[in-house]
Amino acid sequence: MKKIAIFTDTYAPDVNGVARTLKRLTTYLEKQGVEYRVFAPESTSQTIFEHQIHRFISLPFFLYPECRLGLPNLPSIKSELQLFKPDLIHIATPFNIGLTGLHYAKKMNIPVVGSYHTNFDQYLNYYELQFLSKVLWKYMHWFHRPFKRIFVPSKETLTDLKKHGFTNLSIWPRGIDCNLFHPNHSREVFLNKYQIKSTYILTYVGRLSPEKDVTTLIEIAMAIPNYLHDQIQWLIVGDGPSKDEMMKTAPPNMTFTGFLNGEELAEVYACSDLFIFPSPTETFGNVVLESLACGTPVIGANSGGVKSIIQHERNGLLCNPNQVDEFVSAILKLINDGHYRKEMGLAGRSYALTQSWDVIFDNLLTEYIEILHTQEDVKYA
Repeated sequence: MKKIAIFTDTYAPDVNGVARTLKRLTTYLEKQGVEYRVFAPESTSQTIFEHQIHRFISLPFFLYPECRLGLPNLPSIKSELQLFKPDLIHIATPFNIGLTGLHYAKKMNIPVVGSYHTNFDQYLNYYELQFLSKVLWKYMHWFHRPFKRIFVPSKETLTDLKKHGFTNLSIWPRGIDCNLFHPNHSREVFLNKYQIKSTYILTYVGRLSPEKDVTTLIEIAMAIPNYLHDQIQWLIVGDGPSKDEMMKTAPPNMTFTGFLNGEELAEVYACSDLFIFPSPTETFGNVVLESLACGTPVIGANSGGVKSIIQHERNGLLCNPNQVDEFVSAILKLINDGHYRKEMGLAGRSYALTQSWDVIFDNLLTEYIEILHTQEDVKYA
């Protein structure tokens, strides 16, 4: 494996799971001596110039503004691909940049693989666009048909795509940096920093948007029994289109921190008592794994990729999606049993330590090589 071209509609420094995963992948490829080029839209954040990254003017995608619709410069991309001569093209998103990558993969006879990161079909339900579901799946089938392999982040996503008739599926899970995300932070320092006097800290990290079911999150907070309200501090980490509405309806014990990353984010996880994540639309759930790595149990929706990370009653609890009463009962159960909560935190950390990025990327690179060898065998058969 010598050269790979990556086409994506989101890339670092964007703040989302797809962008972060691809940035980790390119860092790994550099360490392995594999040359790469990334074709991506310009970022809403400040972008550091890198000669391997080719950026294009873009517009926000209405379902997911952090994912940009790039306006690719076709002659420029064609010229770069002819010069670079990639062995393989990896497409991470099915929008403008991804379509451009698919076009040139076909035109230049370059093997193409893809990764499936987002359940856009489920997103439609939260934006009252269910009528587009059949059109979306028809498009997704057409788009992915030429791919030699479709990498999905969890067993649940693989099973779902199989039901919709997709083939050539392979699991490419997500890893965790356990040196960054760890439990060893000072709670006292943290409490002073956020001026928290409450006994328990409950946290949510993620995009504040309808598809994350943040409405249920607010309802959970409001449904906590009155006698516990003064003992609980909620921390909401992230930003998004639902933030203003959430802030209007949020209880007084809920603080919105905005985006956090790196050590600051790890500190929030580690110093929280519970991580609450009601989103039912995750293909994986990076934030869930981050919380477990910091020794904090997760109460999450029994849906999508989240249920492949949470081991029910071992490192967290699973609740049926949208069921406020179930989430509240789970919160009360763990708040009232500190020993059980601590055991869950230790189990979460132990699980996270087995999810090494290097092993995950080693396996991905092996699959890349197998695909290329298969192509060579077909060529010379």
